[in-house]
Amino acid sequence: EKHNEANGEDNNDGESHNRSWNCGVEGPTDDPEVLQLRGRQHRNFLTTLFISQGVPMLAHGDELGRTQQGNNNVYCQDNELSWVDWELDKERTELLAFTQRLITLRNEHPVLRRRRFFAGAAQHGGESELEEIGWLTPDGARMRDEDWNATYARSIMVFLNGQAIPEPDERGERIVDDSFLVLLNADAASTDFTIPPPSYAKTWTAVIDTDGTIEVGASRAAGATLTVAGRSVIVLSTMAPEDV
Repeated sequence: EKHNEANGEDNNDGESHNRSWNCGVEGPTDDPEVLQLRGRQHRNFLTTLFISQGVPMLAHGDELGRTQQGNNNVYCQDNELSWVDWELDKERTELLAFTQRLITLRNEHPVLRRRRFFAGAAQHGGESELEEIGWLTPDGARMRDEDWNATYARSIMVFLNGQAIPEPDERGERIVDDSFLVLLNADAASTDFTIPPPSYAKTWTAVIDTDGTIEVGASRAAGATLTVAGRSVIVLSTMAPEDV
């Protein structure tokens, strides 16, 4: 819920239809499970933002977990509700470092910041014969129409093909990048994902894990099973072939 009482309008100002979740406790808490989940959700949203196509819109302080204490309309507040607190504790320092890793990853890989959207139809996530992007179920199979329409689905994989970037660089030369496999698990329970067959890549290396259960740099072979913690994201990469 919004908490705009400090604005002096009896909490009537600001949007009431908030797509937010308090993770089990409304407002500040010392509950370690709630705090852990909130921290993971911070990392989840930052990860999905920086691996998405288009220009990332990062609000000031998002990289630090800045909070307005539930006030979604701080236009009249010139105090701690709207300021950025630069005295960072351990958790905020770690979140800043995590955000910096994501920004570096995006800057280093053109497949994550293409200038044009995918060629395929939007209702199938841009998939086309160009194979720029692929959507897979947790068992490593390509999604079918019934999978797209399944209301119960909470887990999905996305393949970003670094060898299928259609636009050239500023010199008119072909852009070839590493490929990425994004494992998203929005379910509360952990889910087993099957790494897709070798036609995608023989081996994948972990570059991001919002839960921290897999070590960055750890490798998984095609066909292997990888358990993704509940409400977390793992990003894997594979190097582009040298002969492409």
